[in-house]
Amino acid sequence: MNGQPERNGKQRYPEGAKLSLVASTMKERHAGHDRGLLAIGIFKLGKSLLFFCLGVGAIHLLHKDLADEVVRLATALKFDPESRFVSVVLDKVDLIDTHRLRQISLATFGYSALALTEGIGLMLEKVWAEYLTLILTISFLPWELYELVRRPDWFRLSLLLINLAVLWYLVWLLRRKKLSGAS
Repeated sequence: MNGQPERNGKQRYPEGAKLSLVASTMKERHAGHDRGLLAIGIFKLGKSLLFFCLGVGAIHLLHKDLADEVVRLATALKFDPESRFVSVVLDKVDLIDTHRLRQISLATFGYSALALTEGIGLMLEKVWAEYLTLILTISFLPWELYELVRRPDWFRLSLLLINLAVLWYLVWLLRRKKLSGAS
């Protein structure tokens, strides 16, 4: 009875034809999507989540003794609370007051919202999001270069290389779109 019309007038397709039809529809739906923008968008969404969690953590610490929290964390991570590393961290934590902690939480929530906007815009392939990401990436490059020169390590170098790759890709993509739109 495959290939024959049913009583209700609908055409029945062989099972293989149904799967082929679904697969070709899915390919058509996703064929025009840019995988590079999708990857950058997912990366931005991950950054957004990270900074949101940091903001929540800063708010969580608002009315606590930060030195006690550092000692508790050092002990939980099996660090010697009398070590030089913990002492340096404690010296830095003493500089953070409630007002500064509020500023930190506000800044991290703001950056989280910005990264969320970038990520969603890139995943939806919005041109404004491509330009926003391009401008923000360029604006952070001098600071990243300064930090890399001041204290070189593999982490800073990796961040710089990732941002340079994002920058190169977005410039390439926007130029390609401009050239294809002009012809």
